[in-house]
Order: sequence, then C-alpha cells, then structure tokens
Amino acid sequence: MVTSAAKGRTAHSETDYIARAEALAEGFAARAAEHDRTGSFPFENFRELSEAGLLSLTVPAAFGGAGAGARYTARVLGIVGKACSSTALVLSMHYINHLVMARSPTWPIRLSRKLAQETVEGLALVNALRVEPELGSPARGGLPATIARRTETGWRLTGHKIYSTGAPILKWYLVWARTDEAEPRVGQFLVPAGLPGIRIVETWDHHGLRASGSHDVIFDDVVIPLDAEVDVRKPADWRAPDVAQATVHTIFVAAIYDGIARAARDWLVTFLKTRAPASLGAALATLPRAQEILGGIEARLAVNARLIGSFASDFDDGLQVSAIESNIIKLTVTNNAVAAVEDALSLTSNHGLSRKNPLERHYRDVLCGRVHTPQDDSTKISAGRIALGI
Repeated sequence: MVTSAAKGRTAHSETDYIARAEALAEGFAARAAEHDRTGSFPFENFRELSEAGLLSLTVPAAFGGAGAGARYTARVLGIVGKACSSTALVLSMHYINHLVMARSPTWPIRLSRKLAQETVEGLALVNALRVEPELGSPARGGLPATIARRTETGWRLTGHKIYSTGAPILKWYLVWARTDEAEPRVGQFLVPAGLPGIRIVETWDHHGLRASGSHDVIFDDVVIPLDAEVDVRKPADWRAPDVAQATVHTIFVAAIYDGIARAARDWLVTFLKTRAPASLGAALATLPRAQEILGGIEARLAVNARLIGSFASDFDDGLQVSAIESNIIKLTVTNNAVAAVEDALSLTSNHGLSRKNPLERHYRDVLCGRVHTPQDDSTKISAGRIALGI
C-alpha cells in the first residue's frame, strides 16, 4: 500500500526531474543544429544529464537511482527528444537497459548493481550492440556472426557490430553473440569499453539523427571474464519475445519521435504567426487552410499523447500487455509523427526545407522512426496473422 506521504514524495520527485530535463532542453536545442551539421557527438549534453542526476532515472531506488517507471521516463524522453533527438535516442537505449535489468530474473544481480552504481556516481552509459553487417536486425531471425569462445580463464569475443548508438560515450556494451560450443547458445555478454581489441570505426553518416554516434564497433579477440555472460540460451529459447523489453522500447522510441513532431509543430506555429506575404496582407495564421492543417497536426499529437501515456501507465501498473499491441502503438505514434511533420512542410514551401530553419532537420530525424525495430511491415504481418489465426 502506498501512503499519502509516499505519494507526495513521488510526485515531488517526478516534478523535480521533469523540471531538470526542461532546464537542460534549452541548451540541447541551441546546440542541436551544429551537431547535426557536423555529425559531432553531443558529449556536453550527457555531462549535463549526469550532473543533473538524469542518467540514473530508471536505476532502482534501492541502488540510488530515481526508480522511474515507463510513464515518467517517456515524459523526460519527450522533452529531450523535442530539443535534441540524437541525445534522446542514446539516452533511451541507456534507460531501456536499466529498466530491463531491474525487472529481469536472468540478469546477475552483481552486474546489474555494478552498472547501477556507476550510473548513479558518474558518466556511465550502457547500450546493447546487436545488429551486424550480414545478420541485419536480430529481430528478423538468424544467428549472430559475433562469436564468444570459452577458455579456462574467460571468453574471447570476436565480431563486428553496426548501428551501435552512442558508441563514442558508452562505458558498457551488451554484445549479442553466439558461443563456439558444439551446440551454440546465443545471448548477451557484458563488455567494458576500451579493452584491448575493441575499435570504434566512425561510419555513421546518416540522413537523420546525425549526432547519435551510431558507429561500427569491432571486437578482435577481446578477453572478458567468464562471469560476463549475462543471458545466454539455446536459440530456440529466444523465440518468445521479452514483453517487458519490447514494451518499454516501444514506449520510449514513440516518445522520442513524438517529441520531434512537437518541435516541428512549435516552429510551424511561430512561422504561421510571423510570416505575412505582401500578397496576403496578413499573417499566414489567418488562412483557413493553415488553421485546418495545423488542427490536423494537433489531432495526431493528441492521439499520440493518449497512446503513450495510457500504455506506459498500464505497463507501470503491471497490467498484461501483448507484444503485438506494443508494436502497433509504435507504428501508430511514429507514423503520426511523420505525417505531422510532412503536414508542417506542406504549409511552409521553401522555408520549411531551408537548412537555416529547423523544420528540415526535424523531417530528416522523424523519418528514422520507421527504421526502428519492429518495422511497419513486420508489425502488420504479425497483426494480420493473429487476426487470421495462423
């Protein structure tokens, strides 16, 4: 039972952390265009997040973190995503892993406590490295080419990971690999950054989220302890999805792209109020067509807010949610976000596509929402098969 006093403390804490995120967001937004232009990594944003205590948001309170759930964390990611989507993407992956650690019975408590304490005490981020050049996304099936070879004293890891979001700043990698055993097992190995044999190749030169540092990471016979094995199983045991991980991934990714769409909406409102063509003799905001399109954007964002908020609350309350439902939420929110930014572009002509204005950057960034696992085709096929009972 939660007492009134406890509820008061929780509410105060949430308000405090939301205020910290909002205070940092202004600086993030001011730097976002330059990081996008140069493809540079926003190290300063993460130093500020660490100093504000926001890196430990999803670390359990028992380990010194805020112990935040999905609803609260999604609000923070929406604020950061609106200001700098690349920062929000790296942050979301870090949050997801700590939230999963706290709930997963397969995580060794010694390792989860170690990562939690490092995050509370300093600048220590973690992300899962799963995608490979040959394999593609593990969600599509197949065994990883990255191999963990067991010796008497430890594991020796060799492989090549791509799209390793946050690579320049990560302190810990959760590497998806298979063992060299007669019957291979597959799973995660915890690897500290900077070990001999680890090399970051700066390959990330993307259309959107250009400051996310999603480079390649090469592992060349990297030695790690035997107890670095986190969760390694027979391939068949991975067929059932981890509902908790899939759900928080859906909610957090959705919050980021919704935040991008809200940044686009805010810029559009200012543009419509201040742009007054001589031929019109009034601001564009007076045109019924502009009002109608903006109203459509508002409708999409209102739906997004409801979907993210209610789904996150269900998760936090322990209600049973299905993997397909969470995938549909991601599909709906990200496509609403893309459509909202496209509608904004339809009202702004060349102004919206000018690189001196942020709308073209928001458009490039929001399109990346469709790339995240699960992709739209997988979600629709799965939903169709469930409906058909096949």
